[in-house]
Amino acid sequence: MPRPRRRSLVRATLAAVVVTVGAGFGAGAASGQNAVVVELFTSQGCSSCPPADRNLARLVKRPDVLALSFHVDYWDYIGWKDPFASPATTARQHGYAQALKQRYVYTPEMVFDGQAHDPGTSVAKLEKLIAAAAARPHVRLNPVLALAPADAVRVTLPDMPRGERSHDIWVVTYDARRVTPVARGENGGATLENHNVVRSVERYTTWAGGSGVGFVVPADRIAAGRSVAVLVQLPDLGAILGAAKIDRTPTN
Repeated sequence: MPRPRRRSLVRATLAAVVVTVGAGFGAGAASGQNAVVVELFTSQGCSSCPPADRNLARLVKRPDVLALSFHVDYWDYIGWKDPFASPATTARQHGYAQALKQRYVYTPEMVFDGQAHDPGTSVAKLEKLIAAAAARPHVRLNPVLALAPADAVRVTLPDMPRGERSHDIWVVTYDARRVTPVARGENGGATLENHNVVRSVERYTTWAGGSGVGFVVPADRIAAGRSVAVLVQLPDLGAILGAAKIDRTPTN
């Protein structure tokens, strides 16, 4: 893999429907509204990341955006081990670097719709990128999420004619808000606040269309209190064509 650089350039958008169901779930984006999904790749060990983290926190509140924070592990060696970083979240960023023909990975990096990228530190530029992503024409394939018995999540995919092209269905779980006192490293002495912190990301299945297609994510794949997002994405981390989320009430 190319050596990570100390700056970032990623953007990610995707169409999203936020469906709020069940006790203990808070409201997210308006049900049935398409949203731009922004994926931020960040690290608590990176001194240039907090501005992008703050921008993502603002995006989390917007009904036209589905924002997710993926913490990467390649800065853990410089003094602070990010408690939310994992090989899976880091691999997703490397996959985007390959798909978007980047020369290297870096942080902070936002990916929009799986098709464009940017550091995510300029509010003005973010607004332009989100507007461009929302205006980009493509088929919307938004799943619908509902709480199933025993705290499982039922996923219903939209009707679509069967074709030769398959779609990857990703299941992401995340914590709404985490506050961390950082003892060492580039951000030593700071208390960092992160939002929609991804704790697991899994290519759950593939889907080639049809009607009445759905599946259940069992409770043992979703830690208690975590929110869930489902992304419909073209193979090899291509364009994101749809998404939905269930947000649990934010806790510290």
